[in-house]
This record gives sequence, structure tokens and C-alpha cells, in this order.
Amino acid sequence: MVCRAIAPPRDRNFFLSLIKQTITLSHLNQTHAQIIHNNLINDQITITKLIQKLLDLKATAQAKLLFANTNSPDLFLYNVLIKGLGSSPFDSLCVYRSLLRKTEFKPDNFTFSFIIAAFSGFPASSSEKVGRLLHGHAVVSGFGSDVFVGSALVDMYMSFSRIRHAYKVFDGIAEPDTVLWNTILSGLVKNCCFDESLQVFRDMVVRMARFDSTTLAVVLSAVAELQDMRAGMMVQALAMKIGCHFHVHVLTCLVSLYSKCGDILTARSLFGLMWKPDLIAYNAMISGLSCNNETDLSLQLFQELLLSGHKVSSSTIVGLIPVFHPFGHLNLTQLIHGFCVKSGFVSNSSVSTALTTVYSRLNELELARKLFDESVDKTLASWNAMISGYAQNGQTEMAISLFQEMQKLDIRPNPVTITSILSACAQLGALGLGKWVHDLIKKESFESNIYISTALIDMYMKCGSIDEARSLFDMMREKNVVTLNAMISGYGLHGHGKEALILYNEMLISGIPPTGVTFLSILYACSHAGLVEEGERIFNSMVYDHGFEPISEHYACMVDILGRAGKLEKALEYISKMPIKPGPAEWGALLGACMIHKNANLARLASKQLFELDPENVGYHVLLSNIYSTNNNYSQAALLRQLVKKKNLTKTPGCTLIEVKGHPHVFTSSDQSHPQSEAIYMMLEKLMGKMKDAGYLAETVTALHDVEEEEKELMVKVHSEKLAIAFGLIMSEEGEEIRIIKNLRVCLDCHNFTKFVSRITERVIIVRDANRFHRFENGACSCGDYW
Repeated sequence: MVCRAIAPPRDRNFFLSLIKQTITLSHLNQTHAQIIHNNLINDQITITKLIQKLLDLKATAQAKLLFANTNSPDLFLYNVLIKGLGSSPFDSLCVYRSLLRKTEFKPDNFTFSFIIAAFSGFPASSSEKVGRLLHGHAVVSGFGSDVFVGSALVDMYMSFSRIRHAYKVFDGIAEPDTVLWNTILSGLVKNCCFDESLQVFRDMVVRMARFDSTTLAVVLSAVAELQDMRAGMMVQALAMKIGCHFHVHVLTCLVSLYSKCGDILTARSLFGLMWKPDLIAYNAMISGLSCNNETDLSLQLFQELLLSGHKVSSSTIVGLIPVFHPFGHLNLTQLIHGFCVKSGFVSNSSVSTALTTVYSRLNELELARKLFDESVDKTLASWNAMISGYAQNGQTEMAISLFQEMQKLDIRPNPVTITSILSACAQLGALGLGKWVHDLIKKESFESNIYISTALIDMYMKCGSIDEARSLFDMMREKNVVTLNAMISGYGLHGHGKEALILYNEMLISGIPPTGVTFLSILYACSHAGLVEEGERIFNSMVYDHGFEPISEHYACMVDILGRAGKLEKALEYISKMPIKPGPAEWGALLGACMIHKNANLARLASKQLFELDPENVGYHVLLSNIYSTNNNYSQAALLRQLVKKKNLTKTPGCTLIEVKGHPHVFTSSDQSHPQSEAIYMMLEKLMGKMKDAGYLAETVTALHDVEEEEKELMVKVHSEKLAIAFGLIMSEEGEEIRIIKNLRVCLDCHNFTKFVSRITERVIIVRDANRFHRFENGACSCGDYW
């Protein structure tokens, strides 16, 4: 008979060590059986560690069952379960409620930080409400100013884009630690508040708070987004000073910084400093090469990564997708798309969003929308990509429609969503919707976001509400160059050249350096206000004082400034002396000036160049034909029209939009499709009668020369803007402003017509055409008949 030795009982430390080493659920279950066998099932410390490991291995049902059968669990065990169930916030909340109702324990700072963290950014609509209630519980329990709880609260509010709430919590903590500073910094970066995050970091340095490599990595990511190389180099110097420059995550952020600032050589050198770059570093370098249009090198590094045995992640694929330089890379995008389908990455929301973005930028909106519709997990970023795709490609109605669908699904927008939809409102001139979005911004506490405030200013300017835009501008505590550019550009659109100049000079005094867009905006403003000397002075200052090399658009503005002022020969001389070859922009500006000043000889010269440079553009043919008609050269005008027909060129049809009670109405020339068409034409007849009594004569000089004068009057009588104005008068209250948007330049007769209407109806009529804004009041236009 064989006697078996009886194994001695194992103690707690043995099983704690065994639990720590366990990596699979089956091994853990065997350990659990041995714990029971060794009579340690009621040992609080052992059971706590067992439950913690079950939660780590995602065996939540088993963990909850074991907890339910535990005699007298302590507060520590409750906290372990609350934290472990964090991915299922409402399960975590049930445990928290059980702690309050079934025990005499009082939650501590760990309890509150774990339960609040569980609801941080959870997509359920009630999550934010629960989070606020938990905040209230923490305050009542005396943990409102606890640094540990404060970090969880700041993170939660930032995840819901409640930036003001996060600041309030942060400001209530007397001595924030490094973790709390890092939390507010990363929250600001996640909410695209990059300028604010730098300001917070400056405050951190001033207050001599301790920062670490994580702080610097977060700040570097903000600087990279701002493409502020100077600030980035200062942060890099700080990293060297505190000895964390060679930390992999700091080096990785520096790779991203230099890549986004266009210094790809330095980025590659920094990448080379890493002895053994991890996947995140590889991803940063692949993305850096891609964003600098080094597509071949990006693909080579991707292949090197695959060969090295690293398992690529969704971030690797996102970096490889040519989001920043999509043009000419449709085939590559489709190849990556195919690879993603085969490897399963297409189901990843960040990958599908990047592909949607590229397809949108390539104007492949059907492919983009198909990808968006097929995406099971539509994140906010994917909604933003599709909305901005529509907005950037001029499909503003689709952008607005998708935003409204998003609202119905109760998906909260973020600053990116808001700026995209405001851009769509600005393009469409949808002031009513723009104001509604402004109310939403107030509700979501986004007013302090500089990008949103700038987009609001741009929207109000492009919808004709110049006073609203200025009021917002004056209320902004911090303004950047983009904000100032929006305001200067807006003044230019409205013909307020002197106001634009005042703002430009204030900008120079404040020390904000102008950009190429600034100069373009101020030159445009000078052009539309007849400020010739000022325009020439600014152009020279741009070149000689600020060291900018003018591009075609800057030269075109100068030609326009000179041409509009009647200095046609000087404008031609300017074109001939340009250091770059003049293109359609310069010759087109000269042709437009020839129309204003009825100079057929120079018009022929400009047109000859334009017909060679842009032969398919029918607008130049029409403009030259109108110049001939204005000079009574009807035979040449007829020949040009025949040439247009022979070439089968089609003129963009004129259409006008008017928004009434939040609904857009679009009219085309001679339109009779509107439900109130009969009333509109009756109003038009009534207006014409009153206007003729007041001295109005139809401007028919550019109408076809081979029809009777009465027919010419009828042709110009039914232009789209006239129908829109008549409809506006029917639908609006007496004295109410009328706003319309025309897709082409307003013709001479419609301009004259609108002046008379503003006088006889005592209404303000604001017209946005393809060139600028016109404000008609008491029979006069803000453009001074200079457009």
C-alpha cells in the first residue's frame, strides 16, 4: 500500500502571490478552488485580491457573484468593485448605492474618484446628469476640494466639454498636484483649446508647480496642433532642463511637433535618437511623413514596421492615410481602404473617419457617405468628418441636414462640430440657423473657445450682421490672427475699408504678426472701398517690411484696386511687371475693371489672355459681350454669343436665396415654381408701378440687342433677386430687414431696382452677391455704386 504525503495547508501570502501571477481565467478558477480548499474563502484580503483579478480579466459577472457571497465586505472591497466595474458605469453606480444604503460606511475620496471616473465621457444621455449628482455628493461629504476627487471631476467635465465647470472645480483646489494640472491640460487639448492649454501651462510655471514628462508631452501636443515652433522649442528646452528630453513619449511628441511644423528632417533625427522606438513612436513618424507629403517614405516605414514583427494598430493606419495631402492619392486611399477591410480595421471608428475625411477632401462624397453609413460605431469625430466634408464641398444643405439628424439622436456636438456647421451657415447665409447655433454655443458653454468665437464672427459677417460680429469681437478676451483676419475680411465684404484699416493698424500695434491671409483681406477691403494709396502702401509694406513674397491673389487684388479706381493703364503696366506669370485672377480683375469703366480696347486684350488661360469659362465671354453691348457694338456682342453656343459653353444660372422664418427659399430667373408665385408677381407689378412713378428706368443695355425694348425690360424684370425681394416683402413685417444671397454678381438693373425698392418701402435690404455685401437704405447702397 502506497502512502501519499498530505500537502501542508497554504497560507495567505502564497495565494496572493499566485493570484498576482495569474494571466488566464482558467488558472484563476483553479486558484479560487485551492483558496476554498485551504479555508481562506472568508479571508478579506485574499478575496479582495481575487475579485480585483477577476475584474482585471473582465470576468465581471463572476466578480459580482463572489462579492455578493462575501461576508461583511469592507470599504476597500467596495472601492475595488466600483473601480473594476468602471467600464459599466451603471453597474458601478449600483454598487455605490448599495454602499450608501446597506452599510454604515461613508464613501472616501477613492470611492468618489472611482465612481465619477466611471461616468467620465460615457455616451449615455444621462451620464452628465449622474456625474453632476455625484459631484454634489462629493461636496456634501466634504471632498469637494480633495485633489484626488478634483482630478476625476475635472476629467469628467472635460469629457463632456464643460470647460467652465472643469475650471471651477480646479480653481476650488488650493494646492493642485501634478496629476490635476495634467488632467486639466489634457482636457483642454482634447477639446481643441490649444491656446488655453498653453496659458494654463504658463500659470503652472509661474506658480512653480511641479511638472513631469507627461505635462510636457501634453503641452507639446498642443503646440504641435498650433504649429508654434518657437513655443515648442521652449518646451523642448524645459524637457532638457528637467532631464526628460529622451523619454520615449516626449521624443514622440517632439517628432509630431517638428513634423506638423514642416521640419521633417529634424523629426526624423529625433526618431533616430530612440534606441528601440515603440509602436506609438513609429505611428508618430509614419503620420509625420504622411502629413509632409512624403508618401513613399511613409509607406516604406510602414513596411519596416510590419517586417520588424510589431503588430500595427488603428493609429498606424490613420497615420498612413493621406489625410493632409489627399490630392493625387485616391488610388492609395482605396488600397489602404481595401487593406482595412481585409484586416478588420475598417470597423475602427478612427480609421473609417480618416478614410471619410480623405474621400470628402477629394470630393468623393458618395464614397465618404457610404463609409459613414456603414460605420456601426459612429463617433462624434465621424459625424464631424462627414459634416465638414459636405460644408467644404459646398453641399451646405446636406451638412445642415446631417447636423440636425445628429441633434435628433441627442449626440452632443464639440467645438469641431460647431465650427463646421457655422461654416455651412456662413456659406448658405442661413442667419436663422446660425443664431440657433449661437444659442446652442451658449447652452454648451463654448463661448470662451477662440475658434468657435472666430467662426461665429465669420458667420455673422457673411450673413450680413456686421454689428453682431463686431459686438462678439469686442467681447472676446483673447484674439488671435485668425480672429482678426475674419473681422478684417468681413469689413472688406461690406465695403467698410476704413474700419478694416483701423483694425489692421491696431493688430500691428498689438504685436500680432500678419499672415498672407491678413494682407489678402486688407487689400480686398481697400479694393472695395476705393482706397488706392492705402492699398499700394500696404502691398509695399507686405513685401519690404514683413518679408512676404506675394502670390497670385495678392497681385490680383492690386490690379483690382487700380482697375476699379479707373487707373486701367497702370493696372495693365502692373500686370506686365509682375515677377510671376499672370493668371486668370489678374486678367479677370482687369476685365472686370474694363466693364466698370467701359473700356472695350483693354477688355479685348484681357479677354484674349483669359480665353487662352481658361477657355471653358463662359463668364469671361459674357463679360466681354456685355462690354460690347454697353458701347453699342452689338455685332461683336452677337458674334461672342454665337461662339459661346458653338463651343457649347453654359453660363452658371443665377439664383437667389432668401431665408424666411428659418426656412430657405431659392429663386431662379423667371421662376414660377414657388407655391406663392402668383402673389410674388403681383407684388413685383405693384413695385414696378410705384418705382416708375418715382423715376425708375430699367437698365437694359446688356440685354440681347435684337429684341424690342419692351421685351428687354421683361427679361431683366424677372431676375431671381427681384423675385426674392418681392417674396420677402410679402412674408415680412413692415419695417423688417430683408436679406438675400445671390450666387453671381448683382447686375446693374437689379442694383438700381433694389435702391428704388428700399426707398419706396422704407426697408433696409441687404444683398450678398458673389463679390461683396450691399446694404440698401433710403434709395442708396453702401457700396456707393462701386462694386
